[in-house]
Amino acid sequence: MSTDQAPDPRDLLDLSPVMPVVVLDDADSAVPTARALLAGGVRVMEITLRTPAALEAVRRVAAEVPDIVVGAGTVVRPEQADQAARAGASFLVTPGCTDTLLDATTGTGLPLLPGAATVSEAMRLSERGFDTLKFFPAEASGGAAALSALAGPLPGLRFCPTGGIGTGNAASYLALPNVDCVGGSWLTPKDALADRDYARVETLAKEAAALRP
Repeated sequence: MSTDQAPDPRDLLDLSPVMPVVVLDDADSAVPTARALLAGGVRVMEITLRTPAALEAVRRVAAEVPDIVVGAGTVVRPEQADQAARAGASFLVTPGCTDTLLDATTGTGLPLLPGAATVSEAMRLSERGFDTLKFFPAEASGGAAALSALAGPLPGLRFCPTGGIGTGNAASYLALPNVDCVGGSWLTPKDALADRDYARVETLAKEAAALRP
């Protein structure tokens, strides 16, 4: 495998059939959210860098909930890669990739799930040494049918599809031979986090964990 590639991220996809995509407006909710996910059987979470609280949230989870693997998602600028690494992120996720962003993210030494939405993007990432990708936006890019079609010409690639996936269609993705987990925000609904309803998060995590026999 190319030296561009960080440690094999496939282990991340084995931690749970669903990787929670978590948007936190308040860093104080980060630790109880992580503990609720863990109690529900989900051992990984992606905190998206979409809010001012995100980096502090990553920092707190990494320090206080060591049994969950916390990563930083929506990494779209080179400087965010280093910021997330210094905050304690265990992996990085990008919605798409440029050469500059790839260089910055691989430079951290952290496992990376780089985003791709087309055959050409997937092939380009494969040329750079990546065999485990994020397929985003999944539903808008053809959904499970598109990923099934990719398995023919690109059998060596594995995917974590994200975007438009929920309880109604997660199983159709997980049934595909080239999908090891799906990403989704439904495990941590905005209203549940606002209400500090962590019992609901735990229940949703239990349901998600049960998607993999």
